Amino acid sequence: QVQLVESGGGLVQPGGSLRLSCAASGFIFGWYAMSWYRQAPGKERELVASISSGGGSRNYADSVKGRFTISRDNAKNTAALQMNSLKPEDTAVYYCNARRAGAGNYWGQGTQVTVSS
Repeated sequence: QVQLVESGGGLVQPGGSLRLSCAASGFIFGWYAMSWYRQAPGKERELVASISSGGGSRNYADSVKGRFTISRDNAKNTAALQMNSLKPEDTAVYYCNARRAGAGNYWGQGTQVTVSS
């Protein structure tokens, strides 16, 4: 059974930091690219950051470049999103995604991040 379980969300003040984690099971983690998406109320889900299966390639949305860092640990089947200098516009539900062309596209249940004073 495939599972992606996010954790680490919460309420933080503007300028603060949070670290999201994604624990994966039920598939060969090291074969899949991992991504973080977010969806704010009334908006479409958007790609925040992605990392290749081996970790050698990372991509970020322009809105988070220089503030967010995506990482993965294939030995522990985990992915993470370090978020610094958070802004109110970063408020959203954040989703972990695992994808491998022709194999699978999996989603976690999401974790709420709220940036507010």
